[in-house]
Amino acid sequence: MTKQVALVVGGGSGIGADSARLLSERGFDIGVMSSSGKGEALGQSLGGLGYTGSNLEPGDLKTFIDAAMDRFGRIDALINCAGHGPKGDIDEISDEDWNLGMDYYLMNVIRATRLVTPIMTAQQKGSIVNISTFAAYEPDPDFPTSAVFRAGLGSYTKLYSRKHAGAGIRMNNVLPGFIDSLPEKPDRVARIPAGRYAKVSELSESVWFLASDASSYITGQNIRVDGGLTASV
Repeated sequence: MTKQVALVVGGGSGIGADSARLLSERGFDIGVMSSSGKGEALGQSLGGLGYTGSNLEPGDLKTFIDAAMDRFGRIDALINCAGHGPKGDIDEISDEDWNLGMDYYLMNVIRATRLVTPIMTAQQKGSIVNISTFAAYEPDPDFPTSAVFRAGLGSYTKLYSRKHAGAGIRMNNVLPGFIDSLPEKPDRVARIPAGRYAKVSELSESVWFLASDASSYITGQNIRVDGGLTASV
């Protein structure tokens, strides 16, 4: 069988980097892009492709995806991980910072998705996994731009999934709660029924599942991995 290929955009650290390692361990060829240079080093260390660039720049994304096609000849999974957008009081965030938040948390997905959709359509197969946030369901004043634009990402995901499911392309979102790569705060822990922050590896397992053929009949979903923070049925 042809080896599957996964690209991780924003994979220099955190969930993106851990997901790249797990996908590599489980048989994927890997490409990693980040603005810090850490993604380039990680991709190369995994025997794959590494590239330094920004998911805010369409030209960087195109260069990365073109390089992946030259190297691997296919793209089976795209993992979109955002950076950290603007924060602050909702009444005081400037127009410029609202626009920057949209770039970080919504357009980062749309830009990369536009580029891989023709490739996946030609293959009649592909999975796009976006790292979102629990705040898409339960807005948190600590993360206002993330909450607003990732709620929009949920709508985009539904629209995209309906259009492209017939071509074998899936899109799903992983919604983390608080993660152990962040400083632990007692007031946040008190809100989590599980009583602790998530391990980054617990998010990576969900990313792997949605990127792989194990989830071949799942699309258009927001998968909450938050220890019950936004518990629902």
